[in-house]
Amino acid sequence: MKSQRCFFALIVFFVMSALIFTVTSSFAEQPEQVIKITAKKFEYTPNEIRVKKGVPVVLELTSSDRLHGFNCPELGIRSDINPGKIARVRFTPPRSGTFVFFCDIFCGEGHEDMSGKIIVEK
Repeated sequence: MKSQRCFFALIVFFVMSALIFTVTSSFAEQPEQVIKITAKKFEYTPNEIRVKKGVPVVLELTSSDRLHGFNCPELGIRSDINPGKIARVRFTPPRSGTFVFFCDIFCGEGHEDMSGKIIVEK
């Protein structure tokens, strides 16, 4: 009888432990997705970025030639990109869709075509 109680208590303990582990794992923070973007005269590389809704993102922005800007107003992202430095921008996409980003610091003729898009998937 005593061994049955111990066996039952052991089973309950393992089941509860498994449930607690499953619940806490689902609430654990997701790791940041790091995306490196290089700006150079009139283009971003890459110029199309795919991320997931609700997953934290870090953009590591660099410039290979001069001062540029990075602006994605619909996602509230804005940064200067200075040559020789890394600008890190953190954000978590709140909704799915396609969002345009562009250089907002004049960098010469062709500046108006310096753009790309962030595609946020479900």
